[in-house]
Amino acid sequence: MPVAESSVRATLEGRVAVVRLDDGKANGISHAVLDLLHGHLDRAEKEAGAVLILGRPGRFSGGFDLATMRSGNLDAVRGLVRAGADFFLRLCEYPRPVVVGCTGHAVAAGAILLLSADARLGAAGDFKIGLSEVALGMTLPYFAFELARERLSKRHFVRATSQAELYPPAAAVDAGFLDRVVPAAELEAAALAEAGRLAELPQPAFAETKAAVNRAPVARIRESLGADVGRLARGPS
Repeated sequence: MPVAESSVRATLEGRVAVVRLDDGKANGISHAVLDLLHGHLDRAEKEAGAVLILGRPGRFSGGFDLATMRSGNLDAVRGLVRAGADFFLRLCEYPRPVVVGCTGHAVAAGAILLLSADARLGAAGDFKIGLSEVALGMTLPYFAFELARERLSKRHFVRATSQAELYPPAAAVDAGFLDRVVPAAELEAAALAEAGRLAELPQPAFAETKAAVNRAPVARIRESLGADVGRLARGPS
């Protein structure tokens, strides 16, 4: 079995499609991982009422695949960042509720994934959550900036974006990366319960309302995405 396929698995639990990320390392987001995630979303739209995305204990995602981001190949970097942006926008437009169970560290693109979801639960622990790009010497892409503007508290917006502050889980709730924190041993059950609750919301009322809520920021991002990715000297890791 290819490594990417074994690191992204999905099961149907009741009305919830549960997608688990576990590559045994940082849960890096590569083209192969994105392709698998898209496939699971395609199936879930036909079979499930909601989607739950989980990481492995201690690590949700460290962001885009480091091998690509450190390759020195600017076209490859831009291609992966663009593919990631397209996936995050798909989550914003996805007609089913998307819940994230943040099992640990979630930085850079891992934190952007949190910002793209409808509900975000986090595990309590000594974890860091946030947009680390500027601290790594990289400009935060506009699409991440725009998602942060929509999701984060105004009190934390500058600290979380241009100052690259990383938050422990409880503070990440106050900042807006998470909605609530639960003990790590209870995270999966709590996130599954939340996804199950949202799966019962009537359709198409949920999908149409979600689309209306996200229409303006998604339109702004799509309008600028080509130029945004084109400006990247190197992308977020």
